[in-house]
Amino acid sequence: MTAAPRALIAEDEPLLAQALQQALAQAWPGLEIIASVADGLSAAQQALEQLPDMLFLDIRMPGQSGLDAAADIADRWPADLPLPALVFVTAYDQYALAAFEAQAMDYVIKPVQADKLQRSVQRLQNWWASRQQQSATASLEQSLEQLLQLQQIQQQLRKISNQGAATLQIIQASVGSQIHMVKVQDIVYLEAADKYVRVLTATQEYLLRTPLKDLLLQLDGDQFWQVHRATVVRAAAIDRVQRDEAGRMWLLLHHRPEKLAVSRLYATRFKPM
Repeated sequence: MTAAPRALIAEDEPLLAQALQQALAQAWPGLEIIASVADGLSAAQQALEQLPDMLFLDIRMPGQSGLDAAADIADRWPADLPLPALVFVTAYDQYALAAFEAQAMDYVIKPVQADKLQRSVQRLQNWWASRQQQSATASLEQSLEQLLQLQQIQQQLRKISNQGAATLQIIQASVGSQIHMVKVQDIVYLEAADKYVRVLTATQEYLLRTPLKDLLLQLDGDQFWQVHRATVVRAAAIDRVQRDEAGRMWLLLHHRPEKLAVSRLYATRFKPM
């Protein structure tokens, strides 16, 4: 007997969360809602603990957005399990929705309408039936495609958010009590650490209080690549990519001795040309 699919809802507005849960119960009685949480951090925590088959993630939530939560989940999801289906619940405008449509990611517009949710549920039911028949290898290959789609959506929405904004040329960063003007072209990589962002050049390390996700909106995405949820590297500073015996990917750099881990979500960027 085929197990019933299990889903998690992340929505910070209680009435909308309740309405979505009720609408899903009507549209798909066999779908089990295992948890409903109100922020992205809780969504990631519960998803990684309970390993649901499907995630309904509001995009704009306190603490961590639905996209960030999805990226966090993808990074830390067990490597031998296929990723859950992702459905984003959003009030984004038509321009942002084009990012989802281009990558065939499923989404539901707020406020949720029964007829549109039913179409989404039909696609999920087809996906679920297909996954039940797939081999483990095929399911994991589908997960890799899903990772690529999620990464590309992040990049497209970042470009939309950054439209009209000036690209950073200089970063004001501190060393002790001094403020230094660091040229962006001199940066090798940036790394989130506690409440700070470490800024590494070939010879120096500086600290910033600006969150990494905010810095990303001001950096040229063609020059600065996110390779981990906590790490952004200047593409020209990468010397080569190396895999270890466990299949994990690492970046070796020009002018720095560190090796930078590449997370599962961003590994698709380094496919051979």
